[in-house]
This record gives sequence, structure tokens and C-alpha cells, in this order.
Amino acid sequence: MVSYNGFETEKEVLEFWDKNKIFDKLRKRNKNKENFSFLDGPITANNPMGVHHAWGRTLKDLFQRYKAMQGFDQRYQNGFDCQGLWLEVETEKDLGFNSKKDIENFGLDKFSKACRERVEKFSKIQTDQSKLLGQWMDWGNDYFTMNDDNIQSIWFFLKKCHEKGWLYKGKRILPWCIRCGTSSSKHEMSDEGYADLVHPSVYIKAKIKNRDNEYLLIWTTTEWTLSSNIAAAVNPDINYSQVSKEGNIYYISEAVVNKLGDCIVLGTIKGSDLIGIEYENFYPEIDVQKGNNPRVIPWDEVGEKDGTGIVHIAPSCGDADYELGKKLKLKLIDAALDEFGNYNKGYGWLSGKNVKDVKKDIVKDLDKRGILFKVENYKHRYPICWRCKEELVFRLDSSWFISCDEIRPIMKKESAKVVWYPEHVGKLMQDWLDNMEDWNISRKRYWGLPLMFYECDSCKNTEVIGSLKELKEKAIDKKAVDSLPELHRPWIDDIKIKCKCGKPIERVKEVGDCWLDAGIVPFSTMKYFEDRDYWKKWFPVDLEIEMRAQVRLWFYAQLFMSVVLEGVAPYKRVLCYEEVRDEKGESMHKSKGNAIWFDEAVQKMGADVMRWQYCSQNPQYNLNFGYAPGKEIQRNLLVIYNLANYVKQSCTNPSKSSSNDQASLWILSKKEKLKLDVTKFMDGLEYYKAIDEIKKFLISDLSKAYVQAIRDSLEDPKVQKVLYDSYFEAIVLLAPFLPFTAEKINLEVYNKPSIHLEKWPVADEKLIDEDLLSNMNLIFEIIQAGLSSRDKERIGVRWPLSSVTVNIYDDAKSLKDLGKFSELIEKQLNVKKVIFRSKKRSIDDKILGVQFSDGEVELDTKLTPELENEGFSREIMRRIQDLRKKSGLKKEDSIKLFIEFDVDLDKYKKSIADKCGASVLEFKMQDSEFNSEGDIKEKKFKIGFNKQ
Repeated sequence: MVSYNGFETEKEVLEFWDKNKIFDKLRKRNKNKENFSFLDGPITANNPMGVHHAWGRTLKDLFQRYKAMQGFDQRYQNGFDCQGLWLEVETEKDLGFNSKKDIENFGLDKFSKACRERVEKFSKIQTDQSKLLGQWMDWGNDYFTMNDDNIQSIWFFLKKCHEKGWLYKGKRILPWCIRCGTSSSKHEMSDEGYADLVHPSVYIKAKIKNRDNEYLLIWTTTEWTLSSNIAAAVNPDINYSQVSKEGNIYYISEAVVNKLGDCIVLGTIKGSDLIGIEYENFYPEIDVQKGNNPRVIPWDEVGEKDGTGIVHIAPSCGDADYELGKKLKLKLIDAALDEFGNYNKGYGWLSGKNVKDVKKDIVKDLDKRGILFKVENYKHRYPICWRCKEELVFRLDSSWFISCDEIRPIMKKESAKVVWYPEHVGKLMQDWLDNMEDWNISRKRYWGLPLMFYECDSCKNTEVIGSLKELKEKAIDKKAVDSLPELHRPWIDDIKIKCKCGKPIERVKEVGDCWLDAGIVPFSTMKYFEDRDYWKKWFPVDLEIEMRAQVRLWFYAQLFMSVVLEGVAPYKRVLCYEEVRDEKGESMHKSKGNAIWFDEAVQKMGADVMRWQYCSQNPQYNLNFGYAPGKEIQRNLLVIYNLANYVKQSCTNPSKSSSNDQASLWILSKKEKLKLDVTKFMDGLEYYKAIDEIKKFLISDLSKAYVQAIRDSLEDPKVQKVLYDSYFEAIVLLAPFLPFTAEKINLEVYNKPSIHLEKWPVADEKLIDEDLLSNMNLIFEIIQAGLSSRDKERIGVRWPLSSVTVNIYDDAKSLKDLGKFSELIEKQLNVKKVIFRSKKRSIDDKILGVQFSDGEVELDTKLTPELENEGFSREIMRRIQDLRKKSGLKKEDSIKLFIEFDVDLDKYKKSIADKCGASVLEFKMQDSEFNSEGDIKEKKFKIGFNKQ
């Protein structure tokens, strides 16, 4: 009996694979054959997996298994992302830290070791979880982005950028996390880099100089930046109203005058009429504002409904403000905040205070100064730290950048050559490349790639080290380089080199953007530096699979670094998928209580149920994952397992040749079409269409339609051959999708060494008969209409009828095409004769019987005594088979059968004996081990049997 117990069965299959070294045998079989290059995007070794991780890992495993069954050689290298703030933040939590100062007091050496230990711990946990998912990789040969080889590869890349003149240090307005004490790059501020937040929005009365009681009404949601105000921007082309309210005159966009409530509109002017007007400084007493005379400036980006239509401008506190300030040559005052969010010197009463602590005090102070018009809550999308989830600020700071102007057109050209799936993902990459800014590559942190930049204060020279060898050559203490335990802070900080001017210089203390770590892996993991021929064998990568959010993260970083090093895209095809959400379509979060961890899901529903959810989802839409969808999948799996039992019990003697009855020819044609379609869909990355075709074939075509069509013909070895082979090849096709299910069925029914050592089925297109497939679709419609007619007349299918008339509309298939299916229709509808007739299609004609797409089915429902007796024989056989099943008998078990019935069944004695496995049949009750009695259409019966 083939049965499947989810997680427990999967553990048994895992043991079978491990004991019999199935994966090793697969790799050995495919070694040195045509290669399929797949590159695994590194999972962050930072926490146990959630169900969202398992979608990507399932798809990766699916395509690698598919290509392996086609005979392709592969690398199977798993990757772990190990550095950056995401590791640091979680390590800080473990240690009870809340700031960079806590880390420095603890010691960078101990902190780096703690980060490494966290990576080692969770990489092992994630490996074990991935194995439970059924993922086959060369576990133990993983790449880690924290390894020295990966680090040196990035040094080489950065040296190249420096040699091309693209690497520079500059001051910019940077999105900044004051908790983490570092900046984010623009490409890091993706979907997870924003949240819907509510902030107080303030309306400020800016007193116009030399005018009594006249004010510009300025709006902002960042009250903390008002101490850095330099100007107020208006759109020259929109209308502004001059409004009187409570004795004062205000200027505000005409489109939002209603925000003032009761007021009198005195007139309307263009924004251009306001340009150049000076207004009184909000904070005239603080040092940074000394000498600043704020005025109205033009900016066509101001919208007529944005706040008041007059925008506060602080070039040292906002990216757009900074660019506008450069364009108009506005004064740039010192940055308001330090890296921890404390106000710098020169900001009066604010200096030394943290921006998070004084927001309410700032509003009170504005009110005290008499410039606060009103405050109201404002909900908007606001940037947050994608690592610790704290709100970001924008501050002026220095950082290291790679210029992208020269490389942009090459990246766009190379990206256009890539096959992106879904197709719109390629457009997202092109849009990103059109708008990308210079890459901010430095972070003021600890556990990450050490940037090997050495600045000389004396001669202003910058040395960029491109390898460990070069570092040793230029190091003042060469032995110290040899003694480095690893290429991380704090150890690397101690290595000084000699500048060309002769002065000793130190490395800058920044570390690199973590996307440098992952972006280099097409080179660092494929022996670009050690064995160029090996690298060329696997580069560019045939396929990569990650979330859509990785377009401007990992895929972007790879593309950038590959174009710098080789001038080409690193990948040929990219498959992207969306988010995993709960079954209601809501985002999963621990705080909401709807997050599902991998361990919980795999133990409750089993990996293959999870995989079916992942594999059946169109990747351009979010996946609503949960236990309710899982139960529906379990019902489908039950059908597949029941079919396995049916095949095992029924196909005991399959012949070498197949039956040529119409139903068998149809299912064979269906099978070859299935192989063709599944291969086409997989090659086109449309995996969800592939599994849907397999599902329809197994559950509808094979289990339902074909098994019903041949249920009275299974004694024929040729029919057994068709069922046996059709089921097997469908399970082979299913194997990459549901590896545990496919293997379990193989071991229980077919006993091949492993389903995953089978070759991918190739379609024999000569066997695909499109006319037959089309005709059979019509035949099944006819059969279904006939069964509906029986239901309508309340005549069960076991009761034979004399005939069925099939009225085919004259614009449909010819009668000649359908006549050869008469025998199949007769068996399925249990009628003695099928009559085909032609009928004109007309909406006015009365429908005869039950209608289908191309005609009508009309049953002759008159039961003759002979037909009725045959029906009784069929009903009594069903009762006997039910009793055999309840008694635990196997199909091959012979019985001595006894029947007493108010109907004469002597004519059907042989048929009953043969169908019910009776070596002896007597129409007289005797003592028997198994008994049953009842009535059929008021005719009483007794049955009993003894096992022979």
C-alpha cells in the first residue's frame, strides 16, 4: 500500500538518498557533459529560514533538477551572505547593544568574532533546513562572502575603478540611520526601505521683510530641518492666492486655499511674482544662520497641492534641496546632525541634543517664536533603515563613490541582451539604470569588507590596494601582513603603508557596501583569478533566480561589477518572483502574528506541499501561502497516491507493446503532448504552467478519464502497459517539482534505483494525434452529457440501457470521425448501442436530452426485463467487491462465493465469478466467514464467502 505521511515520509526518502548516494551518482553521471551554469544568490546566514526563503530555494532546486535530468553538468554551489549591517544588527541584539559606542567599548576584535560565529551557526541551520526542503546542492562546498578570497576579489574590482578614474570621495546628502551610524545607498532603499508613517506636518508663517503683517505660508514634515532653512521654493507657473485671515495676509497656492478655513481672498498672483522676496530668518540667533537672508526661489518641481505650494528648502538636509541649492548657488551651511543624530555645534539651544528627543520641543519653540500657524498629522511613505527599521534622516556627509556616467550606457546595452522573466522585470532594470546615481560604496561600520583606500594628508595622494600581495609589497611592516588572522577590522586597520611622498599612511576606517560582497560572486566563486579557462566554462551564468526586489540590489551589483571587469552582463537569463504573503494576502510579520517559520511549515504540511504552492504560483504575483491552500494540495496528492496503488495492484503483467484502443491511443497522445508542453514551459521559465499540465494529466486525464475508460479492460496486458508507462513518465516529469512524492512512488511501484536518475522524457511527436485529442475532447463531453442525463432520470450507470442517440450539429465534426468511438461511449454510458445523427444548430429548436458544445445527448431510458437483470448483476457485483474490500482481501485472493437473491442471475454466473475472484459460485447461502445482506430496488439479497 503506497501511503504518504508528509514530513515523516520525506525524512525516510532523505535517508534513502543519503544512504544510496543518489545525488553523488547523478553528478557522476553528468560529469564533463554539456554544462548548465547556475549561480546561487547568497542567502543571509543570519536567522532560521522563513517560508518566504523557501520559494526561491524551491525554484532554484526545481530548475537544477530539471537540467540534471536532461544530463547537464552543474556546479551546485550554495552561497551564504555574511557581512554588513544585517549581521551587525542581529549580533548587537544578541549582545544587548544599542549603539556603535557599545560595540567599540566591547572591542572590535570580539565583535567581529561574534559576527563570524553567528554566520557559522545560522549557515548550518539553513543548510539543514534546505535539505529538508529537498534542495540538492554541493553542501560543504559553499561560498561565504566573508572569506578572504571574496574580499580580495572586490579589492581587485575597486582598484580597476580607481585606475579608470571612477572612484572618488565626495560630500553628498545621504540617507542616514542614526541608530546604525551609517548611510544607505540608493539601491538599498527598495521595497523594504519604506514604511507608511505618520509625522506632524507644520505650517510656518514666514514674515516677509519690509511688509506689515504679510507672510508666506510654508509647509514641511521635517520640522527638525527648519534650523537649516535657506530658502522657500515656489513654482513660477502656478497661481498663488493673497488671503486675509485674522488681520494677517498670507500667500498660499490657489489650489489649497481651503486649508485656511474662513478667510478672504484678496487677489491672485503667479509664483514668478514671489521670486526674490526675502523673509525673516526663523533662527537668527544661531551661529549657522548668521549672515543668511532667506528668500523665495523658483522650482518647477513644486506641486500646487503639495502642502501650501511653498516648500521649505534646507540644502544640507535633503537630497533634492541639495541639488537645487547647487543649481542656484545657495548657501550651504554646516550639517545639522552628526552620525548619531545629535545636533552639531552652531545650532544654539539644539546643539548636543538628539533629533529623536527634541521634535516636540522644536514645535513648542516654533510656537513660542510666533511663527507656527498650525500642526496636523500627515501619513506618508517615508524611508526607513532596511536593516534595523529605524527612520532615516538625510544629512550632509562624506562618502566614497563610484561614478556611473561612463558605465551606464554599457550596462543598459548588456541588460537589454538578458532574458528577463517576467518580461517587465527587464524594464525595471532599464528604468533603474536610467535613474541610478553614483554608487555610494562606503559605510561607517565594522563587520564588512575593509576598503583598502589610503589617504595622505601631506600630498593628498590616494592609494588603492588591489590585492593582499600588493598590500604586503607596500606595507611598512610586512610581517604584520603575514600575521593577519583574517581580512577584517580591527586587524586590517593596523597595516600602514608608505605613500609615494614617503609618509606613512593609514587605511580609511570605512567598510564596503554589502552588495559589493554579493555582486562579485560571478568572479570570486568561479575561479576568475585562479583558472581562467574554468571561469570561461561557467561564465556568463545561464540562469539566476531571486526576488524582484533584487533587480536593484544583487542583479544590479553583479551587472555593474561584471561590466567593469569584462564589459558584459554576468547572466543570460533571470527569473524573478514576488513576495510570499499569508493566505489572506497580507504581508507576513512577526509583530502581526501571521509569519510562518520554515520549520513549522515543513513539519505540519511537508516539503512537497510547500513546493507545490511555490511551483504553482505565477511569479509576477504575490504568493498567498498557508495551511488552507496546503490542504487542497494534500487532496490532490491523495488522488496521485491512490492512482499509485491502483497501478501497483492492476498492472501486474504489463506487456512489451501497448494497446491500440481509442482510449489508450488518446492517453498515449496526451502523454507525449504533456512531455512536449512541460519541456517547452520549463525552457521558457514558465514553471507554473508546467506543473499545472502535469496536475491535469495525473488527476483528470489519467486518474479520472482513462482509468474509467479501461476499468473493464485491465486484464489485457497491453492496456496495463499503457497505464503503467503513462503513470511512470508523468511521475518522472513531476520529480523536479515534488522530489519526495516522485521518489516514494517510484520505490513503491516501480523500484527503479531513483526517480532522479531517470532521464528527462523526450516527446515522440509522431504519437501526438491532434485530431484524436480534439475528437476525444468531444467524446468526453458526450459522455459527461450522457451521465448528466442519467442523473436527471435517476438511473445509475450500472443499469444498462438499450441506446443513446447523439445529435451532432451540422456545423461540427463529421459522423465518420466519431463513429470509431462508439465502443468507448457504450462502455462509459453502459448502453448497448450508440446512434449518431446530424441536426441543424438552431436556437428555436427544442433540445433533445442534454446539450453539449456541439450537440445533444438523448438516452433511451426504457428498461427491459433483460436489461434490468443485467443491472441487478452489476449491483450485486459491487456489493461483493465492497465486502471483499472490508474483509481485507487482496485482488489475487480467491473466494468461494454464495448468493441468494430475489432475481435470477444464472445467466451472469460466469461474469460474476470472474469479476469477483470466485473459484466457486453457488446461488445458495452456506456458512461463510464474511457476510452481507440488503435490498436492491426492493429485491432482497444475501451474500457470503470464504477465502480459498
